[in-house]
Amino acid sequence: MIQIEKIIRNINRELAPQFEQRLREQLAGRDKEWLIEQVVRLTLDAHSLREKDGIFNQRQKKERRAQRFARIKDLGLDSQKLDNFIARYASFDRALLLNQGFLTGSPPEKGARAITAKNLSDKGQRLLQESKDVLFAILFGDAANNTHFHRTRRELLSVTLPQFKADALDFMQADTEIDAEGTWRDPKNISNDEQAKNIILQVEYGEIKEELLGHGIVRTLSLINNLEINEQLLYARIIKVEESTLIT
Repeated sequence: MIQIEKIIRNINRELAPQFEQRLREQLAGRDKEWLIEQVVRLTLDAHSLREKDGIFNQRQKKERRAQRFARIKDLGLDSQKLDNFIARYASFDRALLLNQGFLTGSPPEKGARAITAKNLSDKGQRLLQESKDVLFAILFGDAANNTHFHRTRRELLSVTLPQFKADALDFMQADTEIDAEGTWRDPKNISNDEQAKNIILQVEYGEIKEELLGHGIVRTLSLINNLEINEQLLYARIIKVEESTLIT
């Protein structure tokens, strides 16, 4: 009886000329420096490649962080500006985002994969970035980055989302990540959390007397969910911290 390995070898032999031609077509117009970089990558062993990618990723994160700090300084967030932001986007749900052209094309159903840039218009991408910047300023902003809130008590934000969508909130610094197993069943069977790999992000932050920051967190997370995370239900909880573990 013929072995499956032989079947695979025969198919590879048949497809090799087509693969080579397609590969040549794809590489023909590429930048010379990019081609050199890719050849070098192919010659590196796995350990060296991971180390190289790790350094590159850290550099990218540092650059993105510096860009976010610059935007937050320009934002100059305070209670009045945050109140205006909440009021401006209070009615923005998925239907409105689609109707007004923030979401384009046919975004995946809620509960399916995350929304990517191809389903965001320019103004949709700008709103997503602004929402993340405002959330960051609420959680971590201070006078050093031109954010002005009179924080009077500590609160703990917990956000639960699928692990494969956690990159949407990777800008949240100083957070605690906890693995969790989902148990929720979707009645429409679009997405089920039962036995799914979830992650809980926890951030302790300073709230103001009027509790405005909590409302800002809910509004920004709603926008981020509708523009990227794309969960049917995004679990977020805010609780007061009577005694903090952050000891100086």
